[in-house]
Amino acid sequence: MSSVASEDARRRRRRLATEIKDSLRVLSNQLSLLNHQVGAQLALKDVDLDCLDLITRDGPLTPSTLARRTGLHPATMTGILDRLQRGGWITRERDPEGADRRAVMIRAVRDRSAEVFHAYGGMNTSMDAVLAEYSAAELELLVDFLQRTTAAGQTATSELAEA
Repeated sequence: MSSVASEDARRRRRRLATEIKDSLRVLSNQLSLLNHQVGAQLALKDVDLDCLDLITRDGPLTPSTLARRTGLHPATMTGILDRLQRGGWITRERDPEGADRRAVMIRAVRDRSAEVFHAYGGMNTSMDAVLAEYSAAELELLVDFLQRTTAAGQTATSELAEA
């Protein structure tokens, strides 16, 4: 490969990398707007919806674990959990295995999951159509990229929280 072709390949790679980063920022903004609309439809604040999603995916969780994962102050987390409980989205239950009898586990109320799923129905349908255009090998590549990008984001978030 000539040095000109090699330099062209490096420029193209840098341009594509920049396009990917820009596209991820645009996607992040669009998903934030979608989540805001879903939250409004469900009468949830953005941060409440984020916490509910974590509880649903990774729960049951303790309030302190959720506060650490989100980077929110424990007092702020208490207010969020109070709102979610009043809205019927979560339950707080004593942790029977906890060393501290006051320990509480937070669980999502499964009966409410259908409401969230329904609110994201249009996006899920659109995603199904987009994904149908990719081969299994391309989908595997996308899964790998998204998982690695998520891990990078988690690392960056942790580093900022510790700074």
